[in-house]
Amino acid sequence: MSNDLERYSDPDNTTVALFLLENDSDELTDILVAALDEAFRILDEEFSPATVH
Repeated sequence: MSNDLERYSDPDNTTVALFLLENDSDELTDILVAALDEAFRILDEEFSPATVH
């Protein structure tokens, strides 16, 4: 995994297939980590307790 934390858009199937053909595991890892970070961020927002005023 690279140290650059960039935001990745959802790659299409062709892009993922190209990474697999080129055996570019670092790029695939970066995309997967970014997707997991985004999923955890969304879950955190969904399940965080509501603020009571």
